[in-house]
Formats: sequence, structure tokens, C-alpha cells
Amino acid sequence: MQKSRPTQNKRARERARLEKRQQKEARRLENRSRRDSTRHLAPGEDPDIAGIVPGPQPSPWGDDLDDFEIDLGEDGESDRDS
Repeated sequence: MQKSRPTQNKRARERARLEKRQQKEARRLENRSRRDSTRHLAPGEDPDIAGIVPGPQPSPWGDDLDDFEIDLGEDGESDRDS
């Protein structure tokens, strides 16, 4: 039975550690650039409500609801068979 080769194992660990460190640094740079490119808010402005205008908001469905009309009879009930 052969003995393990500690030098080769150590070099492999060092290479893996170096590669992991490089990946981590690349991820940090990417996050930093993404964070810098985001919109900057004024001091004291809440990011959750930034850009919301007070007052009535437009319908999220737009004009889709205008297409659905229910015909009510003289008695105030719909024409559907219920």
C-alpha cells in the first residue's frame, strides 16, 4: 500500500482555495457594480414607497374590465341560469 502524497494534496487544496477566493472576489465586484447602478434615493426617502404618486392609482388590469358587462333585467337580476 502506498502512502498518500501530502505535498500534492496540499497543492490541490491551495489551488481550490485560490479558485474559491477568485470566484468570491468576482461575485463581490458584480454585486458592487449592480448596487452602484441602482437608483439613488434622497436621504430620508423610503425605498418601498419611492415613486408612488398620491391619489387614485390606475387599475392594474387596465381597461380589461370594461369588456365584461352583465345585463340586468327589470328585476335587477342577471340573465344567467342560476
